[in-house]
Amino acid sequence: MSLNDAHAFAFSLAVTLMVTIVIFQAGDGSLGVMPASEYDGDTAAIVHEIDPFAS
Repeated sequence: MSLNDAHAFAFSLAVTLMVTIVIFQAGDGSLGVMPASEYDGDTAAIVHEIDPFAS
């Protein structure tokens, strides 16, 4: 998934689910998107966080 696709997917999830979403880089270089509450990986792997409540 490209960075642009990851951002679009993460934003869509954040506003739909109304939860903070993290975009992270996996060990093989690919990007993943998931709710922040479920992410238990290395914090250094987080590329961006999208908070739907941030102004």
